[in-house]
Amino acid sequence: MPTPVRLLITAALLALATGAHAQPAGPRLTGHWTGTLGPIDLTMHLLDPATGPRMASLDIPAQKVQGLAVQFTAPGDSVYLRLAQPAARFAGRRSADGRQLVGEWQQGLRVIPLTLTRDGGTKAPAATPNRPQTPRPPFPYQSADITFRNEKAGLTLAGTYTVPADMGPFPAVVLLTGSGPQDRNNTIFDHQLFGVLADHLTRNGVAVLRFDDRGVGQSGGTLAGSTSADYAADAQAALAWLRAQPGIRKNQVGLLGHSLGGTAAIGAAAGPGGPDFLVLLAAPGLAGDELIVQQVLALARLQTTDAAQLAAAEKAQRSVVQIIQQTSDNALARAELLTLLNPARSTDPQLLAQLEPQLAALTSPDYRHLLADRPAQTLAKVRCPVLALGGSKDVQVPATRSLAATAAALKAGGNRDVTVKELPGLNHLFQTAGTGGPAEYGTIEETMAPAALQLIGEWVAQHTQK
Repeated sequence: MPTPVRLLITAALLALATGAHAQPAGPRLTGHWTGTLGPIDLTMHLLDPATGPRMASLDIPAQKVQGLAVQFTAPGDSVYLRLAQPAARFAGRRSADGRQLVGEWQQGLRVIPLTLTRDGGTKAPAATPNRPQTPRPPFPYQSADITFRNEKAGLTLAGTYTVPADMGPFPAVVLLTGSGPQDRNNTIFDHQLFGVLADHLTRNGVAVLRFDDRGVGQSGGTLAGSTSADYAADAQAALAWLRAQPGIRKNQVGLLGHSLGGTAAIGAAAGPGGPDFLVLLAAPGLAGDELIVQQVLALARLQTTDAAQLAAAEKAQRSVVQIIQQTSDNALARAELLTLLNPARSTDPQLLAQLEPQLAALTSPDYRHLLADRPAQTLAKVRCPVLALGGSKDVQVPATRSLAATAAALKAGGNRDVTVKELPGLNHLFQTAGTGGPAEYGTIEETMAPAALQLIGEWVAQHTQK
């Protein structure tokens, strides 16, 4: 299921079909085609002219996805719809009456039956997901939209600053989102993870700054080409802004990072002007190249228990990582990756066009930076108190090994104020989950488990007492 959630990078080898180019003799497919994957409604918009190229796009209203580009081929009575990022495909055939496309949706190792029906305009709009934890005004605290500068990068970043209504001074914390373009609320599948977290902390006496990523919302700059080191610099600028605000305890200002936001938080904590405390939520503790492999295996285990398939997935991902690490020239790395991803040596332009964005992502500066990340080296430099949490059902940053590596690195560096906990039954977003897979994120009403919110709030309170 395509999602806006930014996985680190999942398995790179795909089962790619070769598409034909002949236009069908049957009726044109132009129109709006709707279907359902589990509880998620989607709409494919197809343009199938008698002459000229076919075009398609995908909407997923519940996930706020609109106009996602789709590769569209239709040889004979078959229809192929392919997404480059995230990698997924639909393969189906037209029904006899031409009103349905009956086939399967494939993403990774998962294959789901899917029927797309030509929408005659009678389909009811998809219901807005129920998100009972989303904060609603009026709020018992002050809230303001603010901007601050990262002078070294020449950027202005925009965010929301919430301050308790009681008399200060207050402790404070900056929230750092995970990978990919994220807004200040860390909005994923209509869940406002940081909106909920900021509300909980502010109600309990902590001032909170959350901000849009570079190039997102009201923030300047662009996320393209940036790495977690750049995000760490943004975090340090946010810390400096918070410490300059009236009513804030200058020596009780912390960072809270989720997923790769945790990587940025660790980087900021290891440098000058770092936080006075650190909260890591599903933050990677393993070396980046090993983390990617473990993520692929965790996701694969959701689809199969077959040892041979799991071994093949691991071998393929290690091959991808090895090519990237051993080939610094991007053109050469892409050529080797193309050979790996296209073993049949197909020259189909549709297939090659689909592979191109994957090759670009795999050789991008941020992905190379991720593979080279060695959290153990950075964590050993962190001297402030640390709370590190992970969910037992997290398949994006598998918790057991990552938390153990985090604890070991902090201990090796001499940090003695460390709390590490694996929370049972929670996924990467700290929701109470079934399988823990990303496909569940949007179907769960809970934005963040109350037990996780309480644990974070109590730990911050204990470490910021007057």
